[in-house]
Amino acid sequence: MTSHLAFDGDGLAIRPMRADEIALAVDWAAAEGWNPGLSDAACFAAVDPQGFLVAELRGEPVATVSCVNYDDRFAFLGFYIVRSDMRGRGYGLRLWQAAMAHAGARVVGLDGVVAQQDNYRKSGFGYAYANIRYGGRPSARPATVEPDLVALPDVPMSQIEASDATVFPAQRRAFLQTWIGTSQHVGRALVRGGELVAWGVIRPCRTGYKIGPLVADRRSDAETVVAALLGATGDGEVFLDVPAINAEAVALAEGLGLKPVFETARMYTGPVRPLRIERVFGVTTFELG
Repeated sequence: MTSHLAFDGDGLAIRPMRADEIALAVDWAAAEGWNPGLSDAACFAAVDPQGFLVAELRGEPVATVSCVNYDDRFAFLGFYIVRSDMRGRGYGLRLWQAAMAHAGARVVGLDGVVAQQDNYRKSGFGYAYANIRYGGRPSARPATVEPDLVALPDVPMSQIEASDATVFPAQRRAFLQTWIGTSQHVGRALVRGGELVAWGVIRPCRTGYKIGPLVADRRSDAETVVAALLGATGDGEVFLDVPAINAEAVALAEGLGLKPVFETARMYTGPVRPLRIERVFGVTTFELG
């Protein structure tokens, strides 16, 4: 990806955002009702500095997109937003093409909103499964009596990486370190006999809190981690994004008294390594996977 791409004719220019500009994409996502986390911009900037793009018309931003390259085989696309008064003019398509060019030959994943899924199929994305966002004020809070609960930052990163590798298509150490280490984020883990069996992170958002990732071998272990996370944040709305094909994750969300509020489809442009979706009780983020 070059540092600046200009299109002749109508003055549209596409370029990578600076780290301090990623907040624009997050603000636009908030305006679309996606409810991003308060520290998302800083966390996302650490992953792929060239992966956040903005389209400008005579110096004014008209569209954003991210296509974060995690490694030499996999990228994830998000923040695809065209300013409402600039839609239907082809600016989004040209930005999309620049994002896909940044991914190169990598398989690209995304979480597509229902209204755009047919367009993504036309661009070569295949449907994998639905993700459902559950939200609300928890009406039930599982008990937190568990001697094996620890703070997530106290768990060796090698163990977290190994667990994450079973549920995500690429190595993402830099992202995980930033996500877990951010001051406003709270992480908890369940470690038995030296083995990491469940872990999760909760973060403050524009509205309430989101839990993600939430990874566990069993629903009961995921519930234990959720209880610890909720106990660390107090009252308020909570959101949890779960794969619809994981019946135990759906049951966990419904057991908390949360209701479906939003749906996306996980889609890929090609095959990814086998993933244990039955361990995914909460997606990390719809924007970065």
